[in-house]
Amino acid sequence: MRSCVWISAALTLLGAGPAAKIQSMLAKPKVLCGRFDQTKQLVGLKKPVKSTGRFCVVAEKGVLWRSERPFANTIKLTRDEIIQLQGERVTMRLDAKKEPTVRVINSVLFSLLAGDLDQLEKLFDIDGEVNHQSWRVTLKARAPALARAIGAITLDGAEYVKNIDIDEASGDRTRIVFSAIQTGDGAMTVDEAALF
Repeated sequence: MRSCVWISAALTLLGAGPAAKIQSMLAKPKVLCGRFDQTKQLVGLKKPVKSTGRFCVVAEKGVLWRSERPFANTIKLTRDEIIQLQGERVTMRLDAKKEPTVRVINSVLFSLLAGDLDQLEKLFDIDGEVNHQSWRVTLKARAPALARAIGAITLDGAEYVKNIDIDEASGDRTRIVFSAIQTGDGAMTVDEAALF
């Protein structure tokens, strides 16, 4: 739920027209799942690294990112930790209490996937535009440390985020395309629900 304080801040950042329009266009389901196609172009490599799979964003619980190709891998993000799984075996666990940057990383990723502009506004300068039934937002990190890692992030979509482009300061570029979006409790498979 958006607060009046955030709406005022967002209106100032984006201009009254685009902010209000983007705000009204974004759906905020409790459960949102779908497919992703990710292409990462690394500096020094001619061919991009591609992966595909499923994702689920569950309000107040976290994000599940399940790569299927080129190999199976599951990452679960919550506000307090990042867990990587190979099958049912935990291969990595980063705790926000021990690694403070985990909370920032998770907050950014969770907010990006959910299209949560009020959370993103805390860390980024936001510039946006609306064109008929679609919108586009560009984020530039405010904090120097975050800016050194992430050059710029662009989101576009309509009711949901459709594409995320990340231009890292290193020169690496990532594009994520979302499709087959489903919402509600039936959006998750039994296996996905069990991981939450």
